[in-house]
Amino acid sequence: MKIGITYDLREHYLRQGYSEEETAEFDRPDTIEAIADTLQQLGHSPDRIGNIRSLVDRLASGDRWELVFNIAEGLNGYGREAQIPALLDAYGIPYTFSDPLVLSLSLHKGMTKRIIESLGLPTPDFAVVSSEQDLEELRLEYPLFAKPIAEGTAKGITAHSVISDTKELKQQCLELLSRYRQPVLVEEFLPGREYTVGILGTGDTARAVGTMEVILLKEAEQDVYSYVNKERCEELVHYQLVTGREATLAEGLSLELWRAMGCRDSGRIDLREDRNGHPGIMEINPLAGLHPEHSDLPILCAKIGIEYRDLIRQILDSAADRVPVTTSGPADHSNSG
Repeated sequence: MKIGITYDLREHYLRQGYSEEETAEFDRPDTIEAIADTLQQLGHSPDRIGNIRSLVDRLASGDRWELVFNIAEGLNGYGREAQIPALLDAYGIPYTFSDPLVLSLSLHKGMTKRIIESLGLPTPDFAVVSSEQDLEELRLEYPLFAKPIAEGTAKGITAHSVISDTKELKQQCLELLSRYRQPVLVEEFLPGREYTVGILGTGDTARAVGTMEVILLKEAEQDVYSYVNKERCEELVHYQLVTGREATLAEGLSLELWRAMGCRDSGRIDLREDRNGHPGIMEINPLAGLHPEHSDLPILCAKIGIEYRDLIRQILDSAADRVPVTTSGPADHSNSG
């Protein structure tokens, strides 16, 4: 297949003056190299498209692909991860990973948690803080945890994210509101072990491939899988496979949420245990990072014996169900009214 690759390259935005933190979710060149090389090894013809502006230019010039391998995170708004999938949907071009609805809902952590609650799945009690006035109405038990409502790669999460009293709560929420210009998710802090569960597949064929514990080393910011800890994970974090009862519980919850949300192909779900050792769902990531050595999902897969090439192959196998079997290429509807 001719497979386009859409992505946001971190160095591209750094050259435009964006900061290291603003570009934290974007990809490094070696991630794109790894994906393109693997697609070629699997017998496909990779075509590096780039970000949404490049995609728009390519579509306008008449370029088409049998499938697009989409890992673009986008830059602005709650729907930023959904922008390229929505554009590809408009042109009838299939792509890897979840659709615009799933990507928008999952990016907004408050909306995700409302869905989790509606499914009867465990998640910490929470509130969405949009202004200082909202803090006066907050009725949660300390300690609390605060983070921006629509960021990834632990942006906005530091050692100060764990909050013990009303003074700390006000200070942290006002700082996050000012810095990120979006609401703050405040939830009851889960003090136990932290896990991430890897998922491969779509719908009934989806399966949990394994559970990995995130263990912070003594040099790391403690209690939280913070932005700094993630950026420097090779030296601050130890990842350990989890088996037995803990894995069974975490994987069962994760798979139920994955299917209910309609997620596709591959991703991760993050959980943490409460003081009684019961796991609660924190976040769902249907557009997980794919750096071979730095991203959680490939790290987890490597630990259970799924090589990077096989991970990419299984993602393609899942997405292939959405590729027309016999076609001369997606129809060009660009001039239709």
